[in-house]
Amino acid sequence: MSVLGIDLGGTKLRVAVFTSEADVRHKENISLAGCQGGQVGSLICHQVRQVIQDERFVQDPVQSIGISVPGISRTREGTVWAPNIPGWTDYPLLKEVQEICGSIPVRIESDRACYILGEMWKGNARGAKDAIFLAVGTGIGAGIVADGRILRGANDISGSVGWLTFNTPFKEAFSACGDFEYHASGTGIARMAQQVLAEEISYRGQLRLKPSAEISSHDVFDAYAKNDPLAIRVIDFCVGYWGMAAANLVSIFNPEKIIFGGGVFGPAAEFIPAIKSVALKWAQPLSIQQVSFEASALGSDAGVYGAGYFALQTISSREKS
Repeated sequence: MSVLGIDLGGTKLRVAVFTSEADVRHKENISLAGCQGGQVGSLICHQVRQVIQDERFVQDPVQSIGISVPGISRTREGTVWAPNIPGWTDYPLLKEVQEICGSIPVRIESDRACYILGEMWKGNARGAKDAIFLAVGTGIGAGIVADGRILRGANDISGSVGWLTFNTPFKEAFSACGDFEYHASGTGIARMAQQVLAEEISYRGQLRLKPSAEISSHDVFDAYAKNDPLAIRVIDFCVGYWGMAAANLVSIFNPEKIIFGGGVFGPAAEFIPAIKSVALKWAQPLSIQQVSFEASALGSDAGVYGAGYFALQTISSREKS
């Protein structure tokens, strides 16, 4: 049995064909190359058409398709809200893909949901029934599985943990992304460094080597590795935010595991023990002693594995009905 997983990111599509045992039969990354709006939908449809018509899969054709999207998948309407793709406020992706694939079932889910399902299928959350994927990249979100089921909420918006707050008073800057994301996402790390640079006029360390507006989170991590005091200050601040967020998630959901992933955890994976130390101070005391904090095993492939797993689940649910 073969299923197709597609993970739509900010700059590329990840496409993979999996067996029911999560073995990869085909895998490809395709650049979005500046595509916007309907162009992105057309690119996804083109990749679907190519795969289902591929001669390699004639004997074992794709039987289901899962698509991971960076935002909100409105399951009842079949539309997608993706703030990083212009024109995707209510995009009819399901209808477009179904016109290409005919009777092959299609399932579209948020990337955060796909991340945790990918880790449960082939990563560090295998065997868990209660687990959370904390995705920290340009933004912040959480894929949450409770008692073996993805939590979606009343309107498919569960897991928008970038809006967690640890800071008062409220600032208007938090309106667009939330306090947590504002301070401790990849963009937030760069923002914090720029703010501290503006305050520390006498500082002459590594982060002064380029214009402040050009500093990225990668620059901050690189400076941290060289014991730069400003970078240490910024990363320590973020570790505190990540730890408090994890503590809140542990206290609310009592998970077996929290998996840390996204582009920031990459370089931030080394701080997971420090994050756990912060969480130990804030979380429900019994729950925090029983949860495991781990880095993603799948890295940038977590989304495409999760999309493939959702496709497989679609087949299973149809067979049971």
